[in-house]
Amino acid sequence: MDVQLLLALVLGIATIVVIVLRTRLDAFVALLIAALVTGFVAGAPAGEIITSITTGFGNTLASIGIVIGLGVAIGKILEVSGAADALAQKFVKLLGAGREHWAMAGTGAVVSIPVFCDSGYVIMNPLARSIARRLKGRYVTLALALGCGMTLTHHLVPPTPGPLGVAGILGTDLGALILSGLIFSVLLLPVVIAYAAWMGPKLESEINPKVREAVYAGVPTGTGAVTDGAVGAGGGGAGTGAEDVTGEPLREDTPSALGEAPAGAKPHKVGFGLAVVPLVVPLLLIVMNTVATAIDRNAQGVLAPTDEYTPSGVASVLSFIGNPVVALIIGIVLAVYLLLPRWTPRKRVHGWLADAAASAGLIILITGAGGALGQVLRDTGVGDELAEAVSSLSLPSVLVPFLVASLVRLAQGSGTVAMITAASVTAPLVGALGLSPLLAALACCAGSMVFSYFNDSYFWVVTRFTGLDGTAALRGWSGITTAVWLASLPLLLIASLFL
Repeated sequence: MDVQLLLALVLGIATIVVIVLRTRLDAFVALLIAALVTGFVAGAPAGEIITSITTGFGNTLASIGIVIGLGVAIGKILEVSGAADALAQKFVKLLGAGREHWAMAGTGAVVSIPVFCDSGYVIMNPLARSIARRLKGRYVTLALALGCGMTLTHHLVPPTPGPLGVAGILGTDLGALILSGLIFSVLLLPVVIAYAAWMGPKLESEINPKVREAVYAGVPTGTGAVTDGAVGAGGGGAGTGAEDVTGEPLREDTPSALGEAPAGAKPHKVGFGLAVVPLVVPLLLIVMNTVATAIDRNAQGVLAPTDEYTPSGVASVLSFIGNPVVALIIGIVLAVYLLLPRWTPRKRVHGWLADAAASAGLIILITGAGGALGQVLRDTGVGDELAEAVSSLSLPSVLVPFLVASLVRLAQGSGTVAMITAASVTAPLVGALGLSPLLAALACCAGSMVFSYFNDSYFWVVTRFTGLDGTAALRGWSGITTAVWLASLPLLLIASLFL
């Protein structure tokens, strides 16, 4: 590999680590400085580096920025209306004590088959928070299980774009890849749950105060379930003096604070059936869009993401209303008009939506900066160099696409780009290596899950919402993604005996 490009990668990563852990600057600035350092060391002209940064930032926010803002707004309305608590109560009742993290991992895995991880996590995170509030702890465990459950199927099961593109490039049967990806996901799910259950309690005390207050507001201090018997800043201090049916103080943003009810009106209460509507409708629209698009692409013979594709018939309609932006606009309208009583003052609703926008702002900036760094790494050719270097090594055939995808993922952050790159590099070698297209596709997809960290936009979505910073973020999120990546390797070796 080109030593200069390797040095650019190492120094870029080191810049992020040092700035985040040792200086007063935050992750947003660290990512931008790292992008500059990487570009200059790689020898790119200054003007091109800036272009890569702005392009990567813009492209990332174009795909996820609006979704994050709308998702956080839906979460806020779910919270203040009491709908999130209604969902949490139902979840806990159905599953029984101690199994909540299994439910979150399984829910994440199902939701992420048709929905991008970023969108799905933003939509489902309020549920994890509400369950943690009911349990008076274990938020990190639930958040990690939810996030990595989504990672599994997003990387392994079509019709998500990455596996779908891999199938097209390698000529893999789509049905076989869906079935095999589901089997891998089911087998890897216990790894997700075990790691979350092991690491979550260790990191509960590391949640930053702002997120801790948002999650545990109203949980009385002194309860043993919250790490060290405390809930951090604001814990137990935001109550109104009243108590709910569990005997806990009501938070400020509970149904009692929705406005003054007219004389004779019944107390506002959101049931489970109504509470799920703003979540389920957007998800169903996105699912229908994804499925219809996959069927339409298959019918047209256009499977690779790089191929020109124009939706036709029903797929063209669903591609509009099932676009995450449109689906979540529908979701926020449903949330405001179904979950809030008519007597809630308009200014109060506007205030809640403004609060949601403020909390989403930093997440959006950091996510965009991660995309900027990834674009610089792509434009400087680091990912391509790594792919070519690994493919030239003498390795068991199934490890070639696996390691190519892993190194490209480390180099530029995007799992989709990593698996597509690995498939492109591996495609000419499939025959010579004696690999079946299905096994090669599984290896590309599994290898792309490794060590999600600073240059991955999903890393910032999960860690910002979970409230983990610095080494805690690496131990929690980077650790759990590496655990499933490592656990997928023996599954691939076993599969290679049969495929």
